[in-house]
Amino acid sequence: MSARDDLKTMLLEKSVRTGEFTLASGKTSDLYVDCRVTALDTRGAGWIGELGWDLVREKIESEGLEVDAIGGMTMGADPISLVVGMASTGHEKALQVFTVRKEPKGHGRGKQIEGNFQEGNKVVVVDDVITTGGSTLKAIDAIRKAGGEVVFCLVLVDREEGGREAIEANGVPVASIFTRSELLG
Repeated sequence: MSARDDLKTMLLEKSVRTGEFTLASGKTSDLYVDCRVTALDTRGAGWIGELGWDLVREKIESEGLEVDAIGGMTMGADPISLVVGMASTGHEKALQVFTVRKEPKGHGRGKQIEGNFQEGNKVVVVDDVITTGGSTLKAIDAIRKAGGEVVFCLVLVDREEGGREAIEANGVPVASIFTRSELLG
């Protein structure tokens, strides 16, 4: 089996549930996807790193993009950003990794973006799952306010419920490793 097939199998076994669920957006859905269970599994993380970096590298090379760093809203984006960043280490311009807090820190330097991010960076914003795109848009807003330029969005699973369209309406193309249709057929 390929890494993509292995990752799909793991997502379906560990992360995808059907039934009736209330999502973070407040919407109800017949599908719940908890990608953290797969992204924090060592085998799943390896596959995500490989496939995510392949997708990011392909976009960088085919579109002539410059990218300095990768990151997104904590907690869903954190393991994905890290493993994709780690997979990039053999590339001539390896990606730095950062995380976006939901709110600026109330002490210390009061930062909302932590890790290897600086003003002027061109970044890939990451999310584990997009439904409405709300948390991804919050991360994009925080990155832009901090002086970063969001080049595109990498998402593990696009639920195909309007999130991609909302993010792209804000000028950020979306690349997904899987869509709902690809996962569930």
